[in-house]
Amino acid sequence: MKYIFVTGGVMSSVGKGVAAASIGAILQGKGFKVTAIKIDPYVNVDAGTMNPTEHGEVFVLDDGMECDQDMGNYERFLNIDLSGANYMTTGSVYLNVIKKERNLEFKGNCVHVIPDIPLEVIRRIKRAGIKAKADIVIIEVGGTIGDYQNLLFLEAVRLMKQKNPKDVILALVSYIPALGVGGNELKTKPTQHAIRNLNTAGLHPDLVVARAAVPIDGKRKEKLEYMCGMEKGSIISAPDVNTIYEIPLNFEKDHISEMIMKKLELRPKKRDLKEWKRLNRTLKRLKGDVKIGIVGKYFGTGNFILTDAYISVLEAIKHAAYVCHRHPVIEWIDSEEFERHPEHLKNLSEYDGIIIPGGFGKRGVEGKIKAIQYARTHRIPYFGLCYGMQLAVVEFARDVLHLKDAHTTEINSTTSHPVIDILPEQKERLMKKDYGGTMRLGAYPALLASGSIAAHAYGKRKISERHRHRYEVNPDYIERIEKKGGVFSGTSPDKHLMEIFELPRKIHPFFLGTQFHPELKSRPLRPHPLFISFIKASLKK
Repeated sequence: MKYIFVTGGVMSSVGKGVAAASIGAILQGKGFKVTAIKIDPYVNVDAGTMNPTEHGEVFVLDDGMECDQDMGNYERFLNIDLSGANYMTTGSVYLNVIKKERNLEFKGNCVHVIPDIPLEVIRRIKRAGIKAKADIVIIEVGGTIGDYQNLLFLEAVRLMKQKNPKDVILALVSYIPALGVGGNELKTKPTQHAIRNLNTAGLHPDLVVARAAVPIDGKRKEKLEYMCGMEKGSIISAPDVNTIYEIPLNFEKDHISEMIMKKLELRPKKRDLKEWKRLNRTLKRLKGDVKIGIVGKYFGTGNFILTDAYISVLEAIKHAAYVCHRHPVIEWIDSEEFERHPEHLKNLSEYDGIIIPGGFGKRGVEGKIKAIQYARTHRIPYFGLCYGMQLAVVEFARDVLHLKDAHTTEINSTTSHPVIDILPEQKERLMKKDYGGTMRLGAYPALLASGSIAAHAYGKRKISERHRHRYEVNPDYIERIEKKGGVFSGTSPDKHLMEIFELPRKIHPFFLGTQFHPELKSRPLRPHPLFISFIKASLKK
């Protein structure tokens, strides 16, 4: 088994995750079975309790693991389903070592940070590779070179590289700032310092992925190779692109796979990136726009959009739009704006479709409900994801069933009409303020009603989708909602839990909400059927 470690230099957010995912996609095209691992240097045990405004979205895997958004990039690029074995944090590593010590698995020996923590990291990396039956394991080490918190993970890289030098390579994704008029004067000095920082950990990169606004030229490549003792051809240009799905083909322009094959002493089993080439041809031939409004609440200072909080939703919209040969025009709408200025709801009519994504908490909720009512009554295609589905049920109960106090108990615990309520088995843990792991997480099966929008989109009766929520549709209100025209077209196999709420096409062209998060399973080479159906309905508008 071969291992490729990906680290970052100079600054954070240089695109390590997308680079790792792109390398994996290229190696798949060479005939290798690839899996990917993300190492987060946080002491958090998982990403479940992290604030989306700070950390980005929480990505959920089939087995319920709450993890970093880069895991979504791996699944989207590699077109595979990963598991909790592919994700680790400093907290989870330490927790496991401490549990082993408490269980006497160290047989009375002293437990040390070095080497026991790096050895646990190595054990997890190898376990993930074996579980996936992978030829190549790609491991992204979070943080930036020079950070204290990722030193233990770099020590794991050093130990693996020292023991099996022909089986391990290290790639550094480093920022190359551009100065001068027009920003074309690329400066390599920060990356030189990053490499020297890496040297202090006993490591030297085999590849440098040079992130910059423009392609890095031959002279700068030569300078980095000379000043840092890099092999010729080991500097890979990574300029800004219109879409991240250009990156695998961009990397191959610099022959990254040839360098990897040489370093790991491998021979490609095939040479096939035809699906990525086909996708990129499609991206160059888009025939028009589809305008989608996302009504959310994760905004930064001055309404700066925190796109990382909704990254899977954004990508799922793009995947479906590309299939329909349209360029997605995505605009952000602050739900609190409709609370302050209800008259602004009429602006929703300019969109082809409206999405309300998942979220937690009361801020902006009434604005979202007003937006849902406007979309429903003005026949604008509407797609609600998790919270967006729950609030659609609340709006329907208020406006159609005339239950003016209807609400979710997440927001109003004393409502006289709790149409959305918490799972009974979770109440005891929540009363103790034990919030970690109290949600319905991961993949669950659902059955679809024949003749429904959902069944038509999926083309099958049984599905499996990923969840991340605590609250459900209250069974006491299901019959009343259905009598008034609402349809619960997807349910758990035992009919106890409502998974999809929709309105018939004769009432509305597309009004559908899911208790689950379909965006988590959308891929550029395999768009999600519900998003495709939504985009098609939006184009008809």
